[in-house]
Amino acid sequence: MSVPVPYPSASDYDGVPQLVEPEIRRLDGEVRETSVPPLVPPRVHGSLADLPFDNAEAAPDARVLSRRRDDGGWTDVSAAEFAQQILSLAKGLIQEGLVPGDRIAVMARTIYEWTLLDFAAWAAGLVTVPIYPTSSVYQTRWILQDSGAVALVTETAGQAAALGPELSRLPDLRHLWIVEKGHLERVAELGQPVPDQEVAVRRGMLVPDTLATVIYTSGTTGRPKGCVLTHGNFLSEVDNAIELLYPIFKSKSDDPCTLLFLPISHVFGRMVAIACIRARVRLGHAPSLQADDLLADLGTFRPTFLLCIPYMLEKVYNNARAKAEDGGRAGVFDRAAKVAVRYGEALEARAAATGPGPSAALKAARTFYDPLVYRRIRNAMGGRIRHLISGGSPLGRRLAAFYAGAGMEIYEGYGLTESTGAATVTPPLKPRLGTVGWPMPGTKVRIAADGEILLQGGQVFRGYWDPHGGGVIPAATDGWFATGDIGRLDDEGYLTITGRKKEILITAGGKNMAPAPLENWLRAHPLISQVMVVGDARPYIAALVTLDMDGVSHWRRMNGKHPVPAELLVDDPELLAILQRTVDEANKLVSRPESIRRFAVLPRDFTEEDGHLTPSMKLRRQAVMKEFTAEIEGLYER
Repeated sequence: MSVPVPYPSASDYDGVPQLVEPEIRRLDGEVRETSVPPLVPPRVHGSLADLPFDNAEAAPDARVLSRRRDDGGWTDVSAAEFAQQILSLAKGLIQEGLVPGDRIAVMARTIYEWTLLDFAAWAAGLVTVPIYPTSSVYQTRWILQDSGAVALVTETAGQAAALGPELSRLPDLRHLWIVEKGHLERVAELGQPVPDQEVAVRRGMLVPDTLATVIYTSGTTGRPKGCVLTHGNFLSEVDNAIELLYPIFKSKSDDPCTLLFLPISHVFGRMVAIACIRARVRLGHAPSLQADDLLADLGTFRPTFLLCIPYMLEKVYNNARAKAEDGGRAGVFDRAAKVAVRYGEALEARAAATGPGPSAALKAARTFYDPLVYRRIRNAMGGRIRHLISGGSPLGRRLAAFYAGAGMEIYEGYGLTESTGAATVTPPLKPRLGTVGWPMPGTKVRIAADGEILLQGGQVFRGYWDPHGGGVIPAATDGWFATGDIGRLDDEGYLTITGRKKEILITAGGKNMAPAPLENWLRAHPLISQVMVVGDARPYIAALVTLDMDGVSHWRRMNGKHPVPAELLVDDPELLAILQRTVDEANKLVSRPESIRRFAVLPRDFTEEDGHLTPSMKLRRQAVMKEFTAEIEGLYER
């Protein structure tokens, strides 16, 4: 039975919903299925294309976006201005001959024009197809061919030029526009003769079941497939997310806003961008992930929440400790970190009614360390940060507790492109550190007999793109989508991810082993960048390790050693001893047959450019195994 637990009334929020605890279903004493009813009724009319125009009508002067200037400052964009820009660009797309249902591909970093083009394309009845700006020419051509795109928008002339030799193989592609050349402005100017009513008619043709976008998976295990997502999929996702995550989206006193720096080409960033437009939460775009550029943008934009992946939060923590050590304050940082973890865990215990919450002494310790450590981390993120949304891979209990104790509430979630982003998320006031939360409202989660996670819900897609018929190849079985991920549900319905089904290793002795928990734990170490566990059909488990050269350089500097290239460190006995102790600690998480017996340090890191990582920092295991075959074989030589 679902038990409503009312949130405390809070005058600084626009409406506080009820937290509905999940319904639990058991099989043979184990929790096998959990579900949460929707917080909002499903949409039966309208589309994403309506959102900017609804905003312009309801609150024309509201600041819905901030546009980055060349001098590093920001220019606010009102709801009325944004709607007018969308209208003008949509009319230009119509004037250029694009018809409802045509696919328009976008290849750009996280820039204002991405979001503008998304909504303008929808207003013209089109379907957007994201392409990562880091994609190879082959990947780009393949996506354009498979989707049948008739237009491509690139951010730079270089991206367009690289595709030049492939254009003859793309007979459907009729338009190529370049953002930095001002082509979108010219398209908008061309649309002036088109009556506004034409856009209104095309918007009126859209319904929740209309195709909105085809997003190609990053292809960790094979050729990318196009995920068909409808307007209704996004509306179900963002409408429920806004209601559930009210501290982020409904604050009246904080000027809620976020600076989006993760790729909009990925469903995670795209979903949050749409949610911000839907909720009229101010959105900014940061195109550069270079540390100096991003820190400068965070400092001037000053977001109240951020969308992150665990890899970034690990690096923020490690860099903060390195700076403290440089200043002779490593001991202070380590004591502060322990206090933050204890504080975060105490908050969790109070929310779960298993403890009284932080003691007076713990509160005093946290107050003492706040200006010394926690505030410095918050200031690096702009100074007003209160919430973090983490996804892409498990964050880990210790790090989640640290950030919560440092004054940044963590909402950890789990989802896929196929589920339009989050399928589960940590609910406000009910954290369960180390898990990815409860089902999103309106979602069901089931654990199959083999441990695979199955999903149902309004945000779950209908299937994959059929390039031959322009339709959908269904992906669900008996109404459930099989995610390919392995997980478990606890007695209260919280989900924990334990690995990928296709990544399960089976040793020569028949022991099944999920590599992700060990990889995630080890990757959090300041000297380690990436880890890939191996051992399929082998006598024991082993691992490839790459070095975080910033962390290694800091370690060497603090120990009076000169910087050296990574290739000279693979056999460094002192470094190997540290890594061995770290591996030994990680092995305590698993049984002996699942533990790492040997590891090899590689002379270079895994990178997206070399094909080792997806744009969302997931390992392309086959690519790594192919390139480092000799190193893997060396791990099993007697």
